[in-house]
Amino acid sequence: MVARYLSVRARQIGILSVRSILSSRNNSQDSHCTIPAVSFFSSYSGGRFISSDDTSDSLTMADVSMNMGITRKMSFGFNGKLNGVEGKTPFLIGVSGGTASGKSTVCKRIMEKLGQVDMDHMERQVVCISQDSFYRELTPAEKLKAEKGQFNFDHPDAFDNDLILQTLQDILAGIKCEIPAYDYRTNSLVKDQITTIYPADVVLFEGILVFYFPKIRDLFHMKLFVDTDSDTRLARRVPRDIKERGRDLDYVLNQYMNFVKPAFEEFCLPTKKFADVIIPRGADNTVAIDLIVHHIWDILRSKKAETASGQHPYIFQRRRTSASSDTLSR
Repeated sequence: MVARYLSVRARQIGILSVRSILSSRNNSQDSHCTIPAVSFFSSYSGGRFISSDDTSDSLTMADVSMNMGITRKMSFGFNGKLNGVEGKTPFLIGVSGGTASGKSTVCKRIMEKLGQVDMDHMERQVVCISQDSFYRELTPAEKLKAEKGQFNFDHPDAFDNDLILQTLQDILAGIKCEIPAYDYRTNSLVKDQITTIYPADVVLFEGILVFYFPKIRDLFHMKLFVDTDSDTRLARRVPRDIKERGRDLDYVLNQYMNFVKPAFEEFCLPTKKFADVIIPRGADNTVAIDLIVHHIWDILRSKKAETASGQHPYIFQRRRTSASSDTLSR
């Protein structure tokens, strides 16, 4: 009865506000049955809710593929050779969520389960890129503000969004790309530390605002939103910024209250509605990650079959945009 109610409710509102509905349940001794694994949303299907008490008999990867692909046909284009390197049109996955929500950890878990972490960059079928590598160069005045914790790194204008767009378009075209590392202590790109992104079958692109600009958002074949409560995110951010980024406690808390929290509410949270998959509890949600990994395996198998047969089982249809220019605007 409860599962049926949740399913109907999910169809009514598209994306299910899980905790508020589950709180109305009678006390249950089985916590695994009270928190969903993942929410699937489609504007055409009316939503699909999958809870962790679903069985393998009632939930198949065909269900997952149907709901993930209903608004956009998932695809791979043709294989070609670019400068002697075999070009691949990858399956591009966007991973968004608030600061310290677990985006990079979710991507890492996916890579681990796929056996990709320890592989050479040229051999990987799945690669991960961070939006942080696309922070724009700060002006001298902005650098002074950043040193005092008075620069908003969570604002859309903090990123070189035109470069993000161009890089993702190059990746989709099967072109090898070079991504610089970002130094959080100096708030600058480390141009002599370059990660080369070779053509891959699946590319994960994670960041707080990867769904903000429509032209970037529309490039993704699948969009994931890592949904972690604000208290947990702050509890993670404080020790991380102190230990890994050389901040002190006052700096971290002031930056969070003045910039991070308001920017999340204004820019990041509203993009949650664009997600195909919402992952409550982030990397702790092993059920959701296993479902996504299973789906990626299906993609890799399809890609292998495509290469062997010379056929293209997926047709990629991009949404039409009114603007013809590649320059971004809000």
